[in-house]
Amino acid sequence: MEALQIAPSKYLAAKLVQSSGINCFSGVRRLGFASLLYGKRKHRSFCARARSYKEEGEFVSRGSGNAQNQEAEGGVLVGAERDGTDSVVGFRFIPHSVSVISDERVLETQEAEADKPSEEISTSDTTPPSTTYNVVFVTSEAAPYSKTGGLGDVCGSLPIALAARGHRVMVVSPRYMDGGLSDKKFANAVDTEKPTKIHCFGGVQEVGLFHEYRAGVDWVFVDHPSYHRPGTPYGDGFGAFGDNQFRFTLLCHAACEAPLVLPLGGYTYGDECLFIANDWHAGLVPVLLAAKYRPHGVYKDARSIIVIHNLAHQGVEPAVTYKNFGLPPGWYKALEWVFPTWARTHALDPGEAVNVLKSAIVTADRIVTVSQGYAWEITTPDGGYGLQELLSSRKSVLTGITNGVDTDEWNPSTDAHLPSLYSIDNLSGKAECKAALQAELGLPVRPDCPLIGFIGRLDYQKGVDILLSAAPHLMYDDVQLVMLGSGEKQYEDWMRQLESTYKDKYRGWVGFNVPISHRITAGCDILVMPSRFELCGLNQLYAMRYGTVPVVHSTGGLRDTVQTFDPYAKEGAGEGTGWAFSPLTKDSLLTALQRAVLTCREHKTSWEGLMKRGMEKNTSWDNAAVQYEQVFDWAFIDPPYAG
Repeated sequence: MEALQIAPSKYLAAKLVQSSGINCFSGVRRLGFASLLYGKRKHRSFCARARSYKEEGEFVSRGSGNAQNQEAEGGVLVGAERDGTDSVVGFRFIPHSVSVISDERVLETQEAEADKPSEEISTSDTTPPSTTYNVVFVTSEAAPYSKTGGLGDVCGSLPIALAARGHRVMVVSPRYMDGGLSDKKFANAVDTEKPTKIHCFGGVQEVGLFHEYRAGVDWVFVDHPSYHRPGTPYGDGFGAFGDNQFRFTLLCHAACEAPLVLPLGGYTYGDECLFIANDWHAGLVPVLLAAKYRPHGVYKDARSIIVIHNLAHQGVEPAVTYKNFGLPPGWYKALEWVFPTWARTHALDPGEAVNVLKSAIVTADRIVTVSQGYAWEITTPDGGYGLQELLSSRKSVLTGITNGVDTDEWNPSTDAHLPSLYSIDNLSGKAECKAALQAELGLPVRPDCPLIGFIGRLDYQKGVDILLSAAPHLMYDDVQLVMLGSGEKQYEDWMRQLESTYKDKYRGWVGFNVPISHRITAGCDILVMPSRFELCGLNQLYAMRYGTVPVVHSTGGLRDTVQTFDPYAKEGAGEGTGWAFSPLTKDSLLTALQRAVLTCREHKTSWEGLMKRGMEKNTSWDNAAVQYEQVFDWAFIDPPYAG
């Protein structure tokens, strides 16, 4: 037999809200002190968590203060609620007719939290959330099932962190089969036998839904022949797939249906969900909620967040394709996009198009980007890609949250790729990693010679041209430089030329190798990232966890995460975790690197402080999850923005 524990939430709506493992319901009535309920009360609603009777007929008291939970005729009278002055302002009455369905899987993750009182949202990753939600991630890729970049990392790690904090989480992504009939990455995904019909592109499309429960998350994969082809999620050696609009329209429709039709863990997510749509591939979700579902009373209490990982890709297609989306004709303005005159193909071209990401920006309840710096940059002409004015108009709901890192994979005290392990309390292993890296690359093993590393794509965005042009000048100093990456042939050839010229100082590894990337991160003293723009950046976060000091261009997420070293701060104790230079020029880069090299070589105490401050930073996904929870609460304060 089940009872309920009541904990305050941050909703303004006076009703019970869904908690992890509990179906949404509204069978709760206020008793007494009605005139005070909207006065100085800190919390105005409650969320319920399933608990158990110790034995039949005996209710387990979980109330706060001295109020005693007790049975009342026709239901349970649950404790008193008090305001900031400890005055009683009301009670809660739960009728026996309310049915609660518990999911043992989720209850296990909440067992340690259930006895704790709810608190304000905190930046501490150990503080339980005051309100839990049904969260549905919609994404074109999620590691380890599919990944081409940071998007896959985010949607493979953040859902797990949120689930561990008590939320019920579903991730909806395509079931990419890479041209084969099966794929080992989806070996544990089971067909739910709930085929879903989708009305779009002038007909009815049927998709299958596969499910795997892993790490506390429901991973749902949309299956359709258009996902069964060789290549990446977006294209192959001949370029982007011509039917990407069709493929990701299917994803968005299926993602809206999955919470309604899939009885995962014994019951569906229901229609009071929080959808997190990632980039343009999932951008139709907020529009579908407003245009397709809410007019019929479905998802009227749902909210949506659009997360922008890369604004450069917006899902723009000719205006005539609007009819393919399965949306009512009256919603065309939400997707309408008109190119400026200079961007049109000829004088008679009206420049009319549809823009999926734009539609998400104008209909979602909140907007999130992957760093605070990028949140500002996308409101400027340089970073807005034509959407800067629209994003500026919604700046009040725009939030930047820096991505986290997988602290299990990137941990110098447990990393299986390293020849020697170390930690912030014992850094001796880092020197051994440096010596092993120098020997592996054929460089002279010199403990006192500063070793500088670069890891990344060899392209214009990463500022490789600036670094390579500065390298000959850098080689005049007593340093060593190693670069790992692949990309444009001109840069690969440039790396080979430098290695032949500076045999004892430079090594270039053309290609990418995961174990080597870990060993470079651990073995180098300095990691350089001269990126022209960096939405968030991960390598600088990895470097700091490994006690490697980053030197970065002051842009986007790099500016947010790397604080320039100040040796005179805090009464000479110093502060900062690296160097962030600007503008992006060869001279600025060389100046920053020379300062880092000088500090590394001649100021050992200051350098150790730099290393340890970087290693102390909380860059986990748990920390990012806390910040996302604050945005979740904000999303539910107001009614749905659209529809």
